[in-house]
Amino acid sequence: MSSVEGNGISVAIDQNEYLAEGADTVDAVVTVETGSDFVVAGPPPERVEILIIDSSGSMGAGSKFDGARQATLAALDVLPDGTRFAIVEGTSVARLVFPSDTPSVPASRDSRAAARHQLDKLRPNGGTAMGTWLGLARQLAKKHPGAMVHAILLTDGKNEHEEPEALAAEIKQSEGVFTCDCRGVGTDWRVDELRAIASALHGTVDIVADPQRLAADFTAMMQTSMAKAIPELGLRIWTPAGAVVRFVKQVAPTIEDLTARRTEAGVQVGEYPLGAWGAEEREYHVQVRVEPAAPGREKLAARISVVAGTDAVGQGLVRAVWTTETELSARISRRVAHYTGQAELAQAVQEGLTARKSGDVETATAKLRRAVQLAAESGNESTAKLLRGVVEVDERDGTVRLRARVEAADEMALDARSTKTARVRKSQEG
Repeated sequence: MSSVEGNGISVAIDQNEYLAEGADTVDAVVTVETGSDFVVAGPPPERVEILIIDSSGSMGAGSKFDGARQATLAALDVLPDGTRFAIVEGTSVARLVFPSDTPSVPASRDSRAAARHQLDKLRPNGGTAMGTWLGLARQLAKKHPGAMVHAILLTDGKNEHEEPEALAAEIKQSEGVFTCDCRGVGTDWRVDELRAIASALHGTVDIVADPQRLAADFTAMMQTSMAKAIPELGLRIWTPAGAVVRFVKQVAPTIEDLTARRTEAGVQVGEYPLGAWGAEEREYHVQVRVEPAAPGREKLAARISVVAGTDAVGQGLVRAVWTTETELSARISRRVAHYTGQAELAQAVQEGLTARKSGDVETATAKLRRAVQLAAESGNESTAKLLRGVVEVDERDGTVRLRARVEAADEMALDARSTKTARVRKSQEG
């Protein structure tokens, strides 16, 4: 692995640079790590937090709405004083419930008390149209140009009161305007709907089956948001003439395909947005198609830079060397192999659950059996544990069978968390 460090950021490239004669595909895993000493030029941006709370009629069942209200207050309690915030009520329309006359207010003892007073007045009623919720959040975000705007969206239901195209359009318009973490409470919501929002808006998606656990989850999300001090980083990839970037995927801590988010930044140069950062490490799988060269020749397949604004703050090189020595070209980068397997694991889980829902037992069993195998091979213990809520594994012969009865919460947790990856184990490196 080659790496470059400096200014609180390191960029490392892991690959097998040797290709067989005639081969045209280069794979590399790019590890980007930012430290607490990494600082972007200029004054720190203003921070705005938007809490979008589903207030549709179904939230009145059980303790869901009370849990949502307590979670909202818990999130506000950990906001540093002076951080601006707003609360949006989501039904078949979106309504700004606090503050009522400005886009946001700074967090303080008085504003928290006033927010509590307004939350106590809310009563669940009406339908669910998440596109309108995102639309209002976007309007609020645009009232704060240059600010880092983060939203938390909570729902308990499906997006039943607007067309899917309307939600898709609102998601598209919100890209790059604010980030959004999504949570579903209970089991009557759709993972794919919230995943579409969270994926496009650089957020996370998860299930909180028990409303009593919402407060702890909201607190953790708010603390994570506050820890992100870097507004936006990007991955800039230059390739030589004749070479093409086939895909760019974030592979750790979660899988996210960034390929379609490319914007052209010059001749043979594309940029991929990476969202806001704190002190953290993320990994990306980049695949490039190059024109083959004669054995013994070496080419620069890609120059990969991490950029903050227009400035490159870190760089790594992806090389290609053609050889007739099979021993060299047959080696597989352990990191590339590991994350290729993690991507296959996520796909197997999602395809298996889709087949199960449609009644295709044979396909569901085959896909989930493969998922169990991949989770074990890669050490992804979290996914392995979640799989056991949906399948039975015979420890004697490894036989995998679908469970006759599956709790909806277990199935949704497996789906929502299927893109979380395990890091490369120390025993796999080298």
